[in-house]
Amino acid sequence: MRTIKGPALFLAQFIGDSAPFDSWDGITRWAAEQGYLGVQVPTHDARILDLDRAEASQDYRDEFLGVAKANGVAVTELSTHLQGQLVAVHPAYDAGFDAFAPETLRGRPGARQEWAVGQVARAIRVSRMLGLDRMATFSGALAWPYLYPWPQRAPGLVEAAFDTLAARWRPLLDLAEENGVDVCYEIHPGEDLHDGVTFEMFLERVGGHGRANMLYDPSHYVLQQLDYLANIDIYRDRIRMFHVKDAEFRPTGRQGVYGGFQNWVDRAGRFRSPGDGQVDFGAVFSKLTQYGFDGWAVVEWECALKHPEDGAREGAAFVRDHIIRVTPHAFDDFAASGVDRAAIDRALGL
Repeated sequence: MRTIKGPALFLAQFIGDSAPFDSWDGITRWAAEQGYLGVQVPTHDARILDLDRAEASQDYRDEFLGVAKANGVAVTELSTHLQGQLVAVHPAYDAGFDAFAPETLRGRPGARQEWAVGQVARAIRVSRMLGLDRMATFSGALAWPYLYPWPQRAPGLVEAAFDTLAARWRPLLDLAEENGVDVCYEIHPGEDLHDGVTFEMFLERVGGHGRANMLYDPSHYVLQQLDYLANIDIYRDRIRMFHVKDAEFRPTGRQGVYGGFQNWVDRAGRFRSPGDGQVDFGAVFSKLTQYGFDGWAVVEWECALKHPEDGAREGAAFVRDHIIRVTPHAFDDFAASGVDRAAIDRALGL
């Protein structure tokens, strides 16, 4: 067993145009003031991390890590959620996801995909250069518009989508292997990898690749009504990252899982700050500790009600209170009598 590291904070939801959220120095100093020991870093905003400079310059990397250390936080992982999304985009979502790419690539799906693959590859290499051994991402999606089988899906449509998705990711996974970095897919609605079954479909197509792993976030499983504790039992060897995000699911006579096209606050299933929803985090931390999870507990603030700064401050304390410092010995060692083969034989009547 290992003691989970933390608390850490995913910075994506906090980056903004005003201080302290508009610079690397400011946002890391602020995170430390909230009680965090680490930060998970998105790679789509050059104010926080310039991927091009990070790959090209050791001085830039040293400065980046040095600022974080001076402010009291470690860099836990990099994230390529937005770029990973663009590795595979169904045309129905082209307009919505164009905003994730540089303006010069908008309306050019082929060029956008090529750019996204290059960004993910760069983030893998930069992760290694920064001394990190795992990276968060989304898988992207080609089959997602066909989630519900009406009208009936054409035979072979889902298989072709997953074949294509695997073909696009396999070279990136091989690059990750060369660099000693796990690619941790956040299992998330809107991605083709949105539950255990779809992760397995993908894993089969990439030959059980050792670098294809999971970012575990129980909130997404609550909203799908998936057993988030059994999920840890099943995929414990593939869970390499952990987002601490809460959710609640309260169906009514009017709406359920699909939410009736309502906004977040009015949906039957909605995200909440840690401790305000229905996730049994005591059980989650216990299972991850039992199975030797060696990563960080990273708060991802997404709440339909609470102010983000309050959620961040409370989230640090919440994680700190849930981390289990593993015991160095068995609780009943005080009664141990030592090894006595003769006594064992007598006890067994041998």
